[in-house]
Amino acid sequence: MESNVNEINERAKNKEVVKYTVKDSVFTNLFSDKKYLMKFYNLTHPEDKDITEDELKDITIHNILTDDIYNDVGFTVGGRFLMLLECQATWTVNIIIRCLIYLMATYQDYFAKTKQNVYKSKKVHFPKPELYVVFVGERKTKPEYISLSEEFFNGEECFIDAKVKVLYGTNEDDVISQYVMFTKIYNEQVKLHGRTRKAIKETIRICKDQDILKEYFESKEEEVVSIMLALYDEQQILEQYIEGEKKEAAEEAAKEAAKEAATEMLKDNVPIEKILKYHPSLSIDDIDEIQDKLMFQGLLKKDE
Repeated sequence: MESNVNEINERAKNKEVVKYTVKDSVFTNLFSDKKYLMKFYNLTHPEDKDITEDELKDITIHNILTDDIYNDVGFTVGGRFLMLLECQATWTVNIIIRCLIYLMATYQDYFAKTKQNVYKSKKVHFPKPELYVVFVGERKTKPEYISLSEEFFNGEECFIDAKVKVLYGTNEDDVISQYVMFTKIYNEQVKLHGRTRKAIKETIRICKDQDILKEYFESKEEEVVSIMLALYDEQQILEQYIEGEKKEAAEEAAKEAAKEAATEMLKDNVPIEKILKYHPSLSIDDIDEIQDKLMFQGLLKKDE
């Protein structure tokens, strides 16, 4: 697969395209920096004054070019909390299901790393979970929490439930609000300039002028531009890879069919020149291989 991706990128040289996943990429990059992860923790746990950056441990599930489990940001705090943070531009209550999947996958990895066995009688220890979604789209009603039982089972009591806290950003000067403002500025610039480098550069300029994630953009501007730009974004690469695989499979199937037809023609003593004319996908080597197989099976005499 890697070679296919490299080929796609090679063919795409000089065709600079802004990722469709710009906002997600910046979100993940922003909170990969413990400084901003700390700001998020302080926002959600203002009562905890003693926590340090060293106590924040990244446990984000990463996946590249596969339609599999992965999440935006995950971290533990001093072994006490396990916090998953997702970014969402389109409203969907399915995010609750995804958060549960991420949580279970994260716990599975956590138990493996801490060498705890859930199949033994000894009670395991694990951090208390907290699930958050940052919503940057437009929505009239803004619930503080969304619940599995309420959204999917009409509020009925069920054997498992989950609550996700939704963060929308406010006018306050906190890291989530600033990120939400960044997304809105980016949307405006895309409307003006399209998905271009100029839209990115203008977004960063405006954010710095308005003191929106200013320190982040000043210290990481080139890095941010590079993650917002791509020859092809990951989804495009994946789609083209899949299409390439389909084409290759179809070509292989067609060639196998041609070989089967050539086999029958050889049995009927059809001249090789005529077989190659009717089946141009076959080579002389292919015909020789078929002849050898038929002779081994006793279906074709050597002098034929």
